[in-house]
Amino acid sequence: MVRPFFSCSILGRAVVSQAVEIGIIDIREFSEDRHRNVDDTPYGGGPGMVMRVDVVARAVEAAKGTTGRVIHLTPTGRPFSQRVAEELATHPHLVLVCGHYEGIDARIEAVVDEEISLGDFVLTGGEIAAVALVDAVARLHTGVLGNVESANDESFASNLLEYPHYTRPRVWRGIEVPEVLLSGHHERVRTWRRDASIALTRARRPELLKIRSAEDVDDEPHEQ
Repeated sequence: MVRPFFSCSILGRAVVSQAVEIGIIDIREFSEDRHRNVDDTPYGGGPGMVMRVDVVARAVEAAKGTTGRVIHLTPTGRPFSQRVAEELATHPHLVLVCGHYEGIDARIEAVVDEEISLGDFVLTGGEIAAVALVDAVARLHTGVLGNVESANDESFASNLLEYPHYTRPRVWRGIEVPEVLLSGHHERVRTWRRDASIALTRARRPELLKIRSAEDVDDEPHEQ
Protein backbone atom coordinates (compact mmCIF):
# COMPACT_ATOMS: atom_id res chain seq x y z
CA MET A 1 0.00 0.00 0.00
CA VAL A 2 2.70 2.51 0.90
CA ARG A 3 5.57 1.66 -1.44
CA PRO A 4 4.29 3.68 -4.45
CA PHE A 5 3.91 6.83 -2.36
CA PHE A 6 7.55 6.70 -1.29
CA SER A 7 8.77 6.35 -4.87
CA CYS A 8 7.01 9.41 -6.31
CA SER A 9 7.35 13.18 -6.30
CA ILE A 10 9.16 14.96 -3.45
CA LEU A 11 9.61 11.96 -1.17
CA GLY A 12 10.71 9.79 -4.09
CA ARG A 13 13.44 12.28 -4.96
CA ALA A 14 14.43 12.55 -1.30
CA VAL A 15 14.90 8.78 -1.10
CA VAL A 16 16.99 8.74 -4.30
CA SER A 17 19.19 11.59 -3.01
CA GLN A 18 19.42 9.86 0.39
CA ALA A 19 18.09 12.91 2.19
CA VAL A 20 15.90 10.36 3.98
CA GLU A 21 15.88 6.59 4.15
CA ILE A 22 12.57 4.72 4.23
CA GLY A 23 12.26 0.98 4.84
CA ILE A 24 9.10 -1.10 4.51
CA ILE A 25 8.72 -4.27 6.58
CA ASP A 26 6.14 -7.00 5.99
CA ILE A 27 5.00 -8.22 9.41
CA ARG A 28 4.04 -11.58 7.86
CA GLU A 29 7.74 -12.31 7.45
CA PHE A 30 7.93 -12.64 11.22
CA SER A 31 5.15 -15.19 11.54
CA GLU A 32 6.37 -18.64 12.59
CA ASP A 33 3.62 -20.81 11.11
CA ARG A 34 3.48 -22.10 7.55
CA HIS A 35 0.45 -19.96 6.69
CA ARG A 36 2.24 -16.76 7.81
CA ASN A 37 -0.66 -15.83 10.08
CA VAL A 38 -0.38 -12.53 11.97
CA ASP A 39 -3.80 -12.44 13.65
CA ASP A 40 -6.24 -14.50 15.70
CA THR A 41 -9.70 -14.28 17.25
CA PRO A 42 -10.05 -11.96 20.26
CA TYR A 43 -10.17 -13.34 23.81
CA GLY A 44 -13.58 -12.58 25.29
CA GLY A 45 -15.27 -12.84 21.93
CA GLY A 46 -16.38 -10.14 19.55
CA PRO A 47 -16.15 -9.36 15.85
CA GLY A 48 -13.02 -9.19 13.77
CA MET A 49 -9.48 -10.36 14.31
CA VAL A 50 -6.64 -9.05 16.49
CA MET A 51 -3.00 -8.88 15.42
CA ARG A 52 -0.77 -11.14 17.53
CA VAL A 53 1.63 -9.40 19.88
CA ASP A 54 4.38 -12.00 19.46
CA VAL A 55 4.52 -11.61 15.68
CA VAL A 56 4.30 -7.80 15.68
CA ALA A 57 6.87 -7.50 18.47
CA ARG A 58 9.40 -9.57 16.52
CA ALA A 59 8.96 -7.27 13.52
CA VAL A 60 9.27 -4.15 15.68
CA GLU A 61 12.40 -5.31 17.46
CA ALA A 62 14.05 -6.26 14.18
CA ALA A 63 13.32 -2.79 12.78
CA LYS A 64 14.20 -0.89 15.94
CA GLY A 65 17.78 -1.98 16.46
CA THR A 66 19.44 0.12 19.15
CA THR A 67 18.33 3.61 18.08
CA GLY A 68 14.74 3.40 16.85
CA ARG A 69 11.83 5.23 18.46
CA VAL A 70 8.73 3.08 18.06
CA ILE A 71 5.41 4.78 17.26
CA HIS A 72 2.10 2.92 17.12
CA LEU A 73 -0.43 4.58 14.82
CA THR A 74 -3.78 4.20 16.59
CA PRO A 75 -6.95 6.28 17.21
CA THR A 76 -6.20 6.13 20.95
CA GLY A 77 -2.87 7.95 20.61
CA ARG A 78 -2.06 11.62 21.14
CA PRO A 79 -3.20 13.85 18.28
CA PHE A 80 -0.67 14.45 15.52
CA SER A 81 0.22 18.08 14.80
CA GLN A 82 2.97 20.20 13.28
CA ARG A 83 4.57 20.48 16.71
CA VAL A 84 4.66 16.68 17.00
CA ALA A 85 6.15 16.45 13.51
CA GLU A 86 8.91 18.89 14.50
CA GLU A 87 9.60 16.87 17.63
CA LEU A 88 9.79 13.59 15.73
CA ALA A 89 12.07 15.15 13.12
CA THR A 90 14.78 15.40 15.79
CA HIS A 91 14.95 11.60 16.06
CA PRO A 92 17.33 9.88 13.63
CA HIS A 93 15.36 6.62 13.42
CA LEU A 94 11.60 6.16 13.66
CA VAL A 95 9.73 2.85 13.53
CA LEU A 96 6.04 3.18 12.64
CA VAL A 97 3.71 0.32 13.56
CA CYS A 98 0.51 0.05 11.50
CA GLY A 99 -2.41 -1.76 13.07
CA HIS A 100 -5.05 -3.63 11.08
CA TYR A 101 -8.26 -5.56 11.63
CA GLU A 102 -9.47 -4.78 15.19
CA GLY A 103 -5.99 -3.56 16.13
CA ILE A 104 -2.97 -5.08 17.84
CA ASP A 105 -2.96 -7.06 21.08
CA ALA A 106 -2.71 -4.40 23.82
CA ARG A 107 0.49 -5.93 25.14
CA ILE A 108 2.31 -4.36 22.20
CA GLU A 109 2.66 -1.33 24.48
CA ALA A 110 5.60 -3.15 26.05
CA VAL A 111 7.71 -2.47 22.94
CA VAL A 112 6.18 0.85 21.86
CA ASP A 113 7.53 4.27 22.90
CA GLU A 114 4.39 6.25 22.10
CA GLU A 115 1.04 6.15 20.33
CA ILE A 116 -0.07 8.77 17.80
CA SER A 117 -3.47 9.41 16.20
CA LEU A 118 -4.03 11.18 12.91
CA GLY A 119 -7.42 12.43 14.10
CA ASP A 120 -10.78 11.57 15.58
CA PHE A 121 -11.77 9.02 12.97
CA VAL A 122 -11.09 5.37 12.23
CA LEU A 123 -9.31 3.94 9.17
CA THR A 124 -9.12 0.33 7.98
CA GLY A 125 -5.43 0.29 8.86
CA GLY A 126 -2.55 2.43 10.04
CA GLU A 127 -0.83 2.71 6.66
CA ILE A 128 -2.45 6.00 5.61
CA ALA A 129 -1.63 7.54 8.98
CA ALA A 130 1.96 6.31 8.73
CA VAL A 131 2.39 7.78 5.24
CA ALA A 132 1.00 11.13 6.43
CA LEU A 133 3.38 11.14 9.39
CA VAL A 134 6.38 10.25 7.22
CA ASP A 135 5.52 13.02 4.76
CA ALA A 136 5.11 15.64 7.51
CA VAL A 137 8.33 14.65 9.27
CA ALA A 138 10.53 14.01 6.23
CA ARG A 139 9.85 17.42 4.69
CA LEU A 140 11.46 19.03 7.74
CA HIS A 141 14.81 17.44 6.92
CA THR A 142 17.47 19.26 4.92
CA GLY A 143 17.48 18.30 1.26
CA VAL A 144 13.87 17.12 1.04
CA LEU A 145 12.21 20.38 -0.04
CA GLY A 146 13.60 22.43 -2.89
CA ASN A 147 13.40 25.65 -0.87
CA VAL A 148 14.67 25.41 2.71
CA GLU A 149 12.33 28.24 3.75
CA SER A 150 9.18 26.38 2.69
CA ALA A 151 8.86 24.36 5.89
CA ASN A 152 9.14 27.48 8.05
CA ASP A 153 6.57 29.52 6.16
CA GLU A 154 3.49 27.31 6.05
CA SER A 155 0.32 26.65 8.01
CA PHE A 156 0.83 25.74 11.68
CA ALA A 157 4.58 26.49 11.65
CA SER A 158 3.81 29.44 13.97
CA ASN A 159 0.29 28.42 15.07
CA LEU A 160 -1.16 30.43 12.19
CA LEU A 161 -2.75 29.32 8.93
CA GLU A 162 -0.66 30.24 5.93
CA TYR A 163 -1.51 33.39 3.98
CA PRO A 164 -3.16 33.07 0.50
CA HIS A 165 -0.95 32.61 -2.55
CA TYR A 166 -1.43 34.06 -6.04
CA THR A 167 0.21 33.73 -9.46
CA ARG A 168 -0.67 34.52 -13.10
CA PRO A 169 -3.11 35.52 -14.49
CA ARG A 170 -3.31 38.84 -12.69
CA VAL A 171 -7.10 38.95 -13.22
CA TRP A 172 -9.22 35.78 -13.39
CA ARG A 173 -13.00 35.93 -13.79
CA GLY A 174 -12.98 39.47 -12.49
CA ILE A 175 -10.98 38.58 -9.38
CA GLU A 176 -7.72 40.53 -9.13
CA VAL A 177 -4.53 39.72 -7.29
CA PRO A 178 -4.15 42.05 -4.26
CA GLU A 179 -2.36 45.19 -5.40
CA VAL A 180 0.18 45.08 -2.60
CA LEU A 181 1.64 41.84 -3.98
CA LEU A 182 2.44 43.66 -7.23
CA SER A 183 4.10 46.63 -5.51
CA GLY A 184 7.60 45.22 -5.22
CA HIS A 185 7.71 46.67 -1.70
CA HIS A 186 8.98 43.72 0.37
CA GLU A 187 8.06 45.12 3.77
CA ARG A 188 4.50 45.93 2.68
CA VAL A 189 4.18 42.42 1.22
CA ARG A 190 5.49 40.89 4.43
CA THR A 191 3.01 42.90 6.51
CA TRP A 192 0.10 42.01 4.20
CA ARG A 193 0.93 38.33 4.38
CA ARG A 194 1.18 38.44 8.14
CA ASP A 195 -2.16 40.24 8.48
CA ALA A 196 -3.81 37.88 5.98
CA SER A 197 -2.48 34.89 7.92
CA ILE A 198 -3.85 36.24 11.21
CA ALA A 199 -7.23 37.10 9.65
CA LEU A 200 -7.57 33.66 8.07
CA THR A 201 -6.66 31.97 11.35
CA ARG A 202 -9.14 34.12 13.29
CA ALA A 203 -11.91 33.25 10.82
CA ARG A 204 -11.27 29.52 10.44
CA ARG A 205 -9.19 28.29 13.38
CA PRO A 206 -9.53 30.85 16.20
CA GLU A 207 -8.38 28.31 18.79
CA LEU A 208 -4.86 28.51 17.34
CA LEU A 209 -4.60 32.18 18.32
CA LYS A 210 -5.33 31.30 21.94
CA ILE A 211 -2.17 29.22 22.26
CA ARG A 212 0.14 31.89 20.89
CA SER A 213 2.05 33.75 23.55
CA ALA A 214 1.45 37.49 23.87
CA GLU A 215 5.12 38.31 23.38
CA ASP A 216 5.38 36.13 20.28
CA VAL A 217 3.18 38.23 18.01
CA ASP A 218 0.73 41.09 17.96
CA ASP A 219 -2.39 39.51 16.50
CA GLU A 220 -3.92 42.80 15.40
CA PRO A 221 -3.80 43.96 11.76
CA HIS A 222 -1.31 46.63 10.77
CA GLU A 223 -1.85 49.77 8.71
CA GLN A 224 -0.95 49.33 5.05
